[in-house]
Amino acid sequence: MINNPYVFVIYGFDRLIKMHGFKTSYVGIWLLFFSGGFSAWAEPVATFSIVARDAETGALGVAVQSKFFAVGAVVPFAKAGVGAIATQAYANTTFGPKGLELLASGRSADEVLKLLIGADTGEARRQIGIVDAKGGAAAHTGKLNNSWAGHVVGTNFCVQGNILANESVVKEMAHIFNEGSGNFPERLVASLKAGQAAGGDVRGRQSAALLVVKPNGGYAGLNDRWIDIRVDDHDRPIEELARLLRIHREFYRR
Repeated sequence: MINNPYVFVIYGFDRLIKMHGFKTSYVGIWLLFFSGGFSAWAEPVATFSIVARDAETGALGVAVQSKFFAVGAVVPFAKAGVGAIATQAYANTTFGPKGLELLASGRSADEVLKLLIGADTGEARRQIGIVDAKGGAAAHTGKLNNSWAGHVVGTNFCVQGNILANESVVKEMAHIFNEGSGNFPERLVASLKAGQAAGGDVRGRQSAALLVVKPNGGYAGLNDRWIDIRVDDHDRPIEELARLLRIHREFYRR
């Protein structure tokens, strides 16, 4: 049974073409692609994120929000003692593992960014932020990112976003992280809240995620995932992320 309406229409079109003597129909495949049947494959991860290092503890983290389902499954990557990466827009998810491998080899955030972007033919549509274990930060916003798009880079952090209401989104995120007090994970979430208050993603809200790593920070001290929480589909994802973080703090007293 054909449940996808795009596939159903194009299946019938393909049958019609074959009846008139063609051996196969590539037209149907192209119609499916351009009609949106494969739209999920190319949907931009329009979002705002912060990648950062805690100067006091050396913990590394990524916080992200988007009008995109389950953004935490796409954007954040981090490894304790190595670095953290956010890859978004028309995200190249290979930037995560490849970037962490390059950082682990001793390269700086700036060097890794140049290597990743230099090898990517789609760099004009990418957006990426990197922070290394020493606090060096680098970011890239390709020229074909949907407006407003841009980034702010500082010591121990970078903030980046695309399809945003305005430039104030990333500026406020950077300001709140820099000037904020309290624990590192809470500062990351506070940065997201500031971005949303400044206008956020022009398409709205849907998902958010927080990934923070430190040596032996995970369950029973057996891995580095100190905090790894996600809100995949919610009307107010940042507020829900903050609620889950409070529960995490009570449940895992580390």
